[in-house]
Amino acid sequence: MKKFIYSLALIFMLGVSANTVLAAEKSEKNKTEMTAEQKVQLKRITDRVEEIRDMDKSDLSKSDRKELRKELRELKKQARAMGGGVYLSVGAIIIIILLLILIL
Repeated sequence: MKKFIYSLALIFMLGVSANTVLAAEKSEKNKTEMTAEQKVQLKRITDRVEEIRDMDKSDLSKSDRKELRKELRELKKQARAMGGGVYLSVGAIIIIILLLILIL
């Protein structure tokens, strides 16, 4: 009986992962074009990230480095928001799978 349940769970998980791969391929085909304002903003963000990356951080104080990390996180959030899309964490996927198992 245990082998049957484990094999059923394995088949279910493989089936779910195959659907997500197919969904990811379709979303790449339907990309929307960014407006001119979004392109300029994205260029500004990438320029700032490159500037921070090329910066000599060895002479910065601890608080300055912390501020740079916060700024980089904010820039990353802005860039992701422009790209659109839905992101699911691993924890969210596990919770969804557990809920489906309990319901079914």
